[in-house]
Amino acid sequence: MSNVTQSIDVDVPVRTAYNQWTQFEDFPKFMSGVKQVRQLDDTHLEWTAEIAGKDKTWKAEITEQNPDERVAWKATDGAENAGVVTFHRLAEGKTRVTVQMDIDPEGVVENVGDALGFPDRQVKGDLERFKKFIEERGTETGAWRGEVEQTKVD
Repeated sequence: MSNVTQSIDVDVPVRTAYNQWTQFEDFPKFMSGVKQVRQLDDTHLEWTAEIAGKDKTWKAEITEQNPDERVAWKATDGAENAGVVTFHRLAEGKTRVTVQMDIDPEGVVENVGDALGFPDRQVKGDLERFKKFIEERGTETGAWRGEVEQTKVD
């Protein structure tokens, strides 16, 4: 497993940043390589992304979700990954978004990419695009304010 941690400060309130992050189907608008995210229900997602030049599909489960604080997930099949996104109020209208992910690269190409730091750069770029996306809009495209109690992560 490889660990990625990246943060970015966005010039929107915590509520706005969090609300936008809960709009999983909008992820392709700012996450490079992500082709589609389908929300199957309140806690299950199906991802399709291009990784190392190949399309991959996997399912993930939201394992914890606390409004304006955190969203945690784990893959339930396919590409092995898990992580958490946290939201911290820095000031009125300013939020720090931090992504922590554990990924398990598959095959030679993904392992070489991992060794060269591609996942770190990918997440950093995705956060920069999220910043631009939400700051230019000034408001979220939607919101889900429900809570998911923490479940055991294997």
